[in-house]
Amino acid sequence: MYTVRQLSKLAGITPRTLHYYDEIGLLKPSRIGDNGYRYYGEESLLRLQQILFYRALDMPLDQIKQTMGRHDFDIRAALESHKEELRKRMARMERLIITVDQTLLHLKGKKAMSEKQYFQAFSDEQQAEYEQEALQRWDPATVKAASRRWKDYTAAEKRRIQDEGNALYQDLVQAMPHGAASAAAQSCVERWRRQIGYFWVPKDDQLLGLADLYNEDPRFKANFDRVDPGLAEFMRAAVKVYVDKRKE
Repeated sequence: MYTVRQLSKLAGITPRTLHYYDEIGLLKPSRIGDNGYRYYGEESLLRLQQILFYRALDMPLDQIKQTMGRHDFDIRAALESHKEELRKRMARMERLIITVDQTLLHLKGKKAMSEKQYFQAFSDEQQAEYEQEALQRWDPATVKAASRRWKDYTAAEKRRIQDEGNALYQDLVQAMPHGAASAAAQSCVERWRRQIGYFWVPKDDQLLGLADLYNEDPRFKANFDRVDPGLAEFMRAAVKVYVDKRKE
């Protein structure tokens, strides 16, 4: 058995953290002695390890409590999940290191680097970040299926899909002077809907939800603003026209 002080030292956290975990019902001591001291056994140590893994993976405490409080929570399955997520993070870090090395060689004049290579690692990093958020926002089965489809594409196919998307948004900018209901704008929205089909088949309300997200999420909005400051709002208007017409 470990006291609060002993366990906090062992785990590298403060005694106050253990007290707080007890207060919110996340980690209860194995027993409380006659002297009022909290004592933690092996089961508590394993549970604390899980909590710290989830914290290292940036999961909020309330979500950790909900996850670990499920009746079907399995510590072995959780450990396998942690291992898989950590491997993904290692792979992303390796891609960032490769980009740093490539940039250093480029700056030293030893190896030319394309503009696309400047940001490729960040695109991968951002894609992984969006995927984690999507799992919390939307149906996990749909998100995971879409992620698998993307990973199954070859590098050439991924480039083609990305190039199609870039061309689509450029064409939307060209359509802006003609209005959201114009044939040019509506053609772009139809292309956008078909492009989403590379990952999953969206319903009309989901198209509207995505268009709203492009405006309300600062990161998506910033991406659209780099193309044109009015593009995100124009796309939302064009998508609304598109969905309304499909209801007729």
